[in-house]
Amino acid sequence: MRFGLDYNAALVLQGVSLLGAAAGVIGCFAVLRRRALTGDALAHAALPGLCLAFIILREKSLPALLGGAALSGILGIGVIAGLRRWTRIKEDAAIGIVLSVFTGVGTVLLSVIQSLPGGSRAGLDSFIFGKTAGMIQEDVHLITGLALATLVVVVLAFKEFKLVAFDPGFARVQGWPAFAIDFAMMLLMVVAIVIGLPAAGVLMMAALLVIPGAAARFWTDRLHVLLIVAGFIGMIAGVVGAWLTIVFVKVPTGPAIILTASAIFVFSLLFAPRRGLIARRWQQRQPLQPPPFENL
Repeated sequence: MRFGLDYNAALVLQGVSLLGAAAGVIGCFAVLRRRALTGDALAHAALPGLCLAFIILREKSLPALLGGAALSGILGIGVIAGLRRWTRIKEDAAIGIVLSVFTGVGTVLLSVIQSLPGGSRAGLDSFIFGKTAGMIQEDVHLITGLALATLVVVVLAFKEFKLVAFDPGFARVQGWPAFAIDFAMMLLMVVAIVIGLPAAGVLMMAALLVIPGAAARFWTDRLHVLLIVAGFIGMIAGVVGAWLTIVFVKVPTGPAIILTASAIFVFSLLFAPRRGLIARRWQQRQPLQPPPFENL
């Protein structure tokens, strides 16, 4: 037993904590690039691949399902990048197209699965809102390994990601492959979304990508500190949300994680120094101090 939890529950908390950290770190770049809706589009783009993997294999194998979701998510970012680069369609319109079309395809495929023999017992609904109860040790190890790999890639490519996140035009002028680096950042978003599907679900992973980075933005202006704080917020949200669903309330894990992250965001919004609402209101109420007299 660990803190009143059995071994499997403690293992799940370990996987969810690393998932939250990875999502928080990757989500910072989405926030800085003003691509909050991209995470939502990619999360929904993963749904058709998830369903197709089940239809082909007729079994709920997590590696296969996540592999199908990853391929579908990569197709989604390819469509977004292609529409943005080779057509006159703006990025927000491209995101909206991918979000709506892939969601429609995924919904149709879910209906097809329900009509298959045994499809009603497939348990794919847990990937919509997230559910940790059905996760086994091998699933948690897979999520843990992918989350750690994602964090390692961010550390190794920190300089390149920082340059493209703040000034992609300057990166291109300096000879950096800005488009490839930007595509790599989106690929990491896909990885974070895919590994989060069993715990947080399709509908909630977009929020887990955005909220920790947005909350961390109230506390610092430095990128490396922002990544650390966002990772810590994502980790806390994942652990607390999963722990609440395991111990107290039998609700989907995804909403519990997002509500925890939202509570941290509200706390940051109110109480962060310098940028929090209370701190800013306090500064506005302080009387202006006259400049000191100069010695004549």
